[in-house]
Amino acid sequence: MIWVTVVRVKIMGGLIMGNIKQTFIKRTARELFDRYPNEFSRDFEHNKRKVEELTNVTSKTIRNRIAGYMTRLVRMKEEGKML
Repeated sequence: MIWVTVVRVKIMGGLIMGNIKQTFIKRTARELFDRYPNEFSRDFEHNKRKVEELTNVTSKTIRNRIAGYMTRLVRMKEEGKML
């Protein structure tokens, strides 16, 4: 299990400006991907359940962002765009 310290993210009107992921989201997703490479797939819903199972993230927003980035990492690996 990965312990994650969540910092509150300020959301303006329900939207976060830009398309840049926070560092802790990327770091957590990459660490999960390195530790459990066969647990994740291109399916967001499956990844969402796995992130909930393998971490202590309590925020739905943060969980979904990690799962979304995880989906992107899996797709990039399958397409050969990632080492």
